[in-house]
Amino acid sequence: MDNNVAKLWNDCLAEMQESIAPKSFKTWFLPIKPVKIIGSALTLQVPSHYFCEYLEENYIEEIGNALEKIIGNDATLEYLVDVDRDNSVEPMHIPAQNRVVTQNRPIKVPTVDGHVIRNPFEVAPPKLQIDSQLCPTNTFDNYIEGDCNRLARSAGLAIAKSPGNTPFNPLVLYGKPGLGKTHLAQAIGLEVKKNFLDKTVLYVSTNVFQTQFQEAVKNGELNDFLHFYQLIDVLILDDVQELIGKPGTQRIFFHIFNHFHKSQKQLVLTSDKAPADLQGMEERLLSRFRWGLPAEIQAPDFDTRLEILKRKAFADGMEIPEEVFEYIAKNVNNNIRELEGTLISMLAQLTLLNKKEITVELAASILGRITKTKKEEISVESIQTAVCDFYKVTKDALQSSSRKRNVVQARQIAMYFCKEMTKNSLAAIGKQIGNRNHATVLYACKTINNLIETDKKIKSDIDTINTKLLLGQ
Repeated sequence: MDNNVAKLWNDCLAEMQESIAPKSFKTWFLPIKPVKIIGSALTLQVPSHYFCEYLEENYIEEIGNALEKIIGNDATLEYLVDVDRDNSVEPMHIPAQNRVVTQNRPIKVPTVDGHVIRNPFEVAPPKLQIDSQLCPTNTFDNYIEGDCNRLARSAGLAIAKSPGNTPFNPLVLYGKPGLGKTHLAQAIGLEVKKNFLDKTVLYVSTNVFQTQFQEAVKNGELNDFLHFYQLIDVLILDDVQELIGKPGTQRIFFHIFNHFHKSQKQLVLTSDKAPADLQGMEERLLSRFRWGLPAEIQAPDFDTRLEILKRKAFADGMEIPEEVFEYIAKNVNNNIRELEGTLISMLAQLTLLNKKEITVELAASILGRITKTKKEEISVESIQTAVCDFYKVTKDALQSSSRKRNVVQARQIAMYFCKEMTKNSLAAIGKQIGNRNHATVLYACKTINNLIETDKKIKSDIDTINTKLLLGQ
């Protein structure tokens, strides 16, 4: 290197150092190497394309002022990007799609969830020992297919057979929380690892990615951060909506994205919003999300929920009656996590409280604590219909003043259920059942409560009607 250009650049650094924070100065200026100066055109060698863009966006005024003072008013600046190794001089606006090549040197590897990933350069080639951070149970076999996820699952299977070589790159899995996006994304990673032993797969949450990036900038290790992610063949980035409002992280991911796409490496992203709804994300990044396949995962339908419950119960060794499965599937209709949480709560009830069997009533009790159930939707009208159907009496008879024993019993049971399963007052219940007063309803409820304790037939009838009401039958 020419001593003159070295001295000139050192003078520029001294000029800029006064106006730039020490940590930022160390991170963004000490890695730069002066190459040559021809006339008033200074050429600097930088580690990556991202460096160029970052300098332009954040420090171009300081650099410009320093060059003008040291070199003159007609000073110009050009960059030589070292990692391309092509010795080509590129202008300030470097095309973002140019490939960033990993250099064969030890790098400091980022951590994932507090665990250090083993440095791949310390491992004998060709296999890189990087912990994929995948949960081994999140397989395709455990992922129940339905109309709600068929497109996403099919695309995932295609990717697993040929990662980076399908039209689905990136694959953006989006939908509300708790619908299985992470499970499916990890299933793709596990299947790739099974089909391609030489492929390096990594699952990372956007929150962890953001933390790694911040630590890399803080410690002056940004190039190590970039080089590490360029080692990955299949990158699964979870909750990509968390990039919103983080322009620095968006920019670094933009460059990683371009490297993956040009290198025919696979990206799988998950989001709780459709790409079009990611307000606050850079348009150039959103446009790349649309290069592949945005696949929505919707809430599972009844049959899919039922199959999920049965598969989970079988895996946990639980014997559950069909009517309980149906009750849970009908009442938990928008979140797979709640479905599985209900079964876990039941298992705890059986284990800790020495329950001998799982009933619809137990399921209703558990669901009442963790989610809204159909119980809130049961009306006085629906109760009268259920009781009349069970005892084969007409609704007119129930509303009448008839003192026939079977009618009186049906009327009292209807009042009992209205008090237990609705928010109506005693007076409101009586008004809707034959225009009776609250004292009549109170007497009916006490009578049925006593019979439940002493009459097995009445108790059996009550249990049966209760199950039908809970199931919405």
